[in-house]
Amino acid sequence: MTTTRPSPPFGISGPATSMALALLLAVSGALPGLDASAAEPHRKPAAMRSDSASEMPAYGRREDVLALAADIAERHALDRDRVEAALAEARFVPSVVRLITPPATGIAKNWAAYRARFIEPVRIAAGVAFWRDNERVLREAEQRWGVPPEIVVGIVGVETIYGRQMGNFRVIDALATLAFDFPVEQARRDRSAFFRDELESFLVLCQTEGVDPLAPLGSYAGAIGMPQFMPSSWLKYAVDFDGDGRTDLRASAADVIGSVANYLAEFGWQRDMPTHYAVTMPSGADDRATLLGPDIFPSFRAAQLADYGAALDAAGREHDGPLALVELQNGSAAPSYVAGTQNFYAITRYNQSSYYALAVIELGSAVAAVVRATR
Repeated sequence: MTTTRPSPPFGISGPATSMALALLLAVSGALPGLDASAAEPHRKPAAMRSDSASEMPAYGRREDVLALAADIAERHALDRDRVEAALAEARFVPSVVRLITPPATGIAKNWAAYRARFIEPVRIAAGVAFWRDNERVLREAEQRWGVPPEIVVGIVGVETIYGRQMGNFRVIDALATLAFDFPVEQARRDRSAFFRDELESFLVLCQTEGVDPLAPLGSYAGAIGMPQFMPSSWLKYAVDFDGDGRTDLRASAADVIGSVANYLAEFGWQRDMPTHYAVTMPSGADDRATLLGPDIFPSFRAAQLADYGAALDAAGREHDGPLALVELQNGSAAPSYVAGTQNFYAITRYNQSSYYALAVIELGSAVAAVVRATR
């Protein structure tokens, strides 16, 4: 799918809602915010296949569908008949509802198990090949946006294994299912408005590109391409980094690299800043509760962490800026902790999960280590 970049979201409606999301559901029981960047390997291989569209009911001329079509057409000066026709052909997909619904019973979060699904030989090897094939572009993106190659490579690897798993659901079906029939009771939070907005952005994107809205495929949450951008994020943050006059997040590695780097920069990435530091938790329960209260949002200076009994490593003690004490649970074992910087937080704007962010960082580091060792 390609587009010329309009003026002005994956945005804090994040792009990533695919592979990482489903694995996080499976191993941690947590549902990161869908409006923080899209990545979605699915819970099991069969989930990579969408229901047969021909077997699912089309939305047709349902009243709420027609009302949304009219609103979209009016807001964006689109042909109303064409918008209605596209939405009428969208189909309800039961597996989308199943995949978006959290497990009925909570599963203990487990960073070690989550990490093992991403930092593994197949993904590392694919990342090394992606890095070598695109090293010049990765360096150009770093020069422009300040985002190191290993972070971009980590995100694309976690999201889709460098384009190997971009999703087999018709985007219009996935978004329509979640816009018109979001499983509120099972999900315990109504996200239908978010998906109506993404459906609207998708139709605008298709109009901009001259693409048949029934054609593009993506994740069960409607994320598209190698970086799994939601349609709104594609419109807002995707860039034409190969200079061919269009933005292609499915087949142009340069556009993917530039768009991921641009996205992180837009959400506060700081050039040359580390993502996190080693830290030891304070022993007092009250001190731990205070430091963990802001979750992944950087809120404490290094001296403040020390005042509450958290011991940073030497580099962390010298950090000039706020930090977040980030807890990653390990099932029945002791939790892991890191002190996250603004750059750690920026990665969580792609997918609102500390587990996701650290997996991105560690996959990128593993790939970088192999690249540098084999030059």
